[in-house]
Amino acid sequence: MTDHTESTSTTYAPPEEFAAHANVTAAEYERADEDRLGFWADKARSLLDWETDFTETLDWTNPPFARWFSDGRLNVAANCLDRHVEAGNGDRIAIHFEGEPGDSRGITYAELTAEVKKAANALISLGVSQGDRVAIYMPMIPETVIAMLACARLGAPHSVVFGGFSSDALHSRILDAEARVVITADGGFRRGKPSSLKPAVDAAIEKGGTPVEHVVVVERTGQDVEWFDDRDVAWADLMGEQPDEHTAEAFEAENPLYVLYTSGTTGKPKGILHTSGGYLTQATYSVFATFDLKPEKDVFWCTADVGWVTGHTFIVYGPLSAGATQVIYEGTPDTPDTGRWWDIVQKYGVTILYTAPTAIRTCMKWGDEIPGQYDLSSLRLLGTVGEPINPEAWTWYRSVIGKDRCPVVDTWWQTETGAHMIAPMPGAMATKPGSSQRPLPGISVKVVDDEGNPLKNDEPGLLVIDEPWPAMLRGVYGDPERYKDTYWSRFEGIYFAGDGAKYDEDGDIWFLGRVDDVMNVSGHRLSTTEIESSLVAHDIVAEAAVVGAADATSGQAVVAFAILRGGVERTDDMEETLRAHVGSDIGPIAKPKRVHIVDELPKTRSGKIVRRLLKDLAEDKGVGDSSTLADASVMDVISKQVQGS
Repeated sequence: MTDHTESTSTTYAPPEEFAAHANVTAAEYERADEDRLGFWADKARSLLDWETDFTETLDWTNPPFARWFSDGRLNVAANCLDRHVEAGNGDRIAIHFEGEPGDSRGITYAELTAEVKKAANALISLGVSQGDRVAIYMPMIPETVIAMLACARLGAPHSVVFGGFSSDALHSRILDAEARVVITADGGFRRGKPSSLKPAVDAAIEKGGTPVEHVVVVERTGQDVEWFDDRDVAWADLMGEQPDEHTAEAFEAENPLYVLYTSGTTGKPKGILHTSGGYLTQATYSVFATFDLKPEKDVFWCTADVGWVTGHTFIVYGPLSAGATQVIYEGTPDTPDTGRWWDIVQKYGVTILYTAPTAIRTCMKWGDEIPGQYDLSSLRLLGTVGEPINPEAWTWYRSVIGKDRCPVVDTWWQTETGAHMIAPMPGAMATKPGSSQRPLPGISVKVVDDEGNPLKNDEPGLLVIDEPWPAMLRGVYGDPERYKDTYWSRFEGIYFAGDGAKYDEDGDIWFLGRVDDVMNVSGHRLSTTEIESSLVAHDIVAEAAVVGAADATSGQAVVAFAILRGGVERTDDMEETLRAHVGSDIGPIAKPKRVHIVDELPKTRSGKIVRRLLKDLAEDKGVGDSSTLADASVMDVISKQVQGS
């Protein structure tokens, strides 16, 4: 059996100038290997300002409950804001905001600091203090970042709920976090029209049982909203009453920073708890290391929504702690046209772009000529996040967007890990299409078999993290047993990530998808990621999703859903062509039983493909719950196309 990981001779060395001035070199790995805890202690002290220095780096006496830098004290918001102003960088732009309708504004570090101080005073006026939880249900606007940092300034953990979630999902998260205050907006702009948010908050509270005392409402769209005088308060009115001075109090490094609920949960939501000192250390280091950030020169753009962990770590805490200038965009990449992203890159001179493989494949589908209309010469580094990227999309990204001169860093991490765990350091090694390659300095991961034994080259296994790391989750909020059972019960003292992976002959790591995305076809374990990469390698396919459907003969059968590239016309022999291609590329056992040609794939607003829904279709179970999709109607379209194929 062959697969794309055998083409590991294809590597791209960093440009000489890039490597010569890179933030991380090979020596960083050696230093971390010699003294891992000493390495992280040095990073914590050099990257952050501590009011009280710590004397112990890691307390691991009660695994799996880690304590990093626990007797140190700091304020997360002051590290993201005040210290940059005090260092003379108050005039540096912190946020270039681009609204979907075309409105824009630049916010300096001094201005952002003043706004966060006012917002902290506003929360104090509502009775918020250290330890109180605040729910945030907002669009992608600067006030969302301000609200998060105001909570951090007060030591009050925030729980950001993605603005695409329903009132039921919001209600369950408010209940679980016991949030006393909700910050929301009348709505946001998406796909050229206003999308409401406040009504979902009202509906969530009306379901009962919540401790919510105040709802703060930002006016973004000007939509009419129902108003409850005893509960609701306008953000503008509240902020207008506040002074722009507030002294940040230092909190213990293990003070909770936020609770973020994993998407797609059923039953009781699972709140991932992150604390302050360790999380901010690794988040800040990731920005400097993986993205090679030069704060005085770079313009950073992470295209994620702040409602996901990528937005927490690489829009709010990491870049601002690092002193970066960044872009925040409210809307979609195809509003008002498919050139919107590239227009933004050109407008702001973006130098570092961080986005998802699904977005890259969508741009591939739209055609090379779209980005070709814009000046992308400012770009010097490209990153990917969210799921494994197939080599073809990686190569397109580097070639068409990066013009064959920008290193591409494919990053692996999770809501639970808090920050990057595996990614190539772009100035320290040649990058390899489709592989996240190596753990960051100071991070220890392994690929093991079902019994926890280390595996060698090309043996598919399970990815585990065998040493605690600074940004690791500190638990499932309010449920320590669930934390232990979910993440630490499979292998004693070792975190199981839930992903399949293997090493290639160079020792680089290739991801095979979630363990539950590994199919068993006639006794052979096949990776959905591997087959999807094979399909996308064909020059007619822009994007593909593969599922294992129950089959009376083989146990599971491979069923694929493929989107054609722009300009490709469907033909009668197309399905058989793609089946034969996979059989030739990987092996006959991997040949899909069916290849359905479809116009779209079911995706969440964060760009993740919901394969569960495709599996239901493949097994003739009809359309399942599509409430988490960016566009729930897409399943009806796919269903009709499947039935007609």
